[in-house]
Amino acid sequence: RLEGSTDAAPDAFIKVGAVTYIIAEPCIDIKDRSCVDVCPVDCIHEFDRILVIDPEECIDCGACEPECPVEAIFPEDALPDKWNAFVEINYAYGKGADVVNQLTEKYAVDNDVHNEPVE
Repeated sequence: RLEGSTDAAPDAFIKVGAVTYIIAEPCIDIKDRSCVDVCPVDCIHEFDRILVIDPEECIDCGACEPECPVEAIFPEDALPDKWNAFVEINYAYGKGADVVNQLTEKYAVDNDVHNEPVE
């Protein structure tokens, strides 16, 4: 539910209070894992084509953001609009790997994503 609303919003992804971090398109097929190494709460998880931050585990410390070599990690409130789909992808962590993988694959196909590995 939206805070203060009586209308149900089952597909809304709202975290009242804290702002979590979101991993976006530049991570697809890269999965560098530098962010995983610095995360103090192990909230970054690997899926088929992307790393995802569990918004329930994330303590919003920001340690991961500067470690990403492809600049794929953003505070949710600073995520570029063109990557808004990644809010749903990251928040889908609790729905399981199949959902995260399907959403990521659909985004990658729909947007013709072909990221080259970091050397």
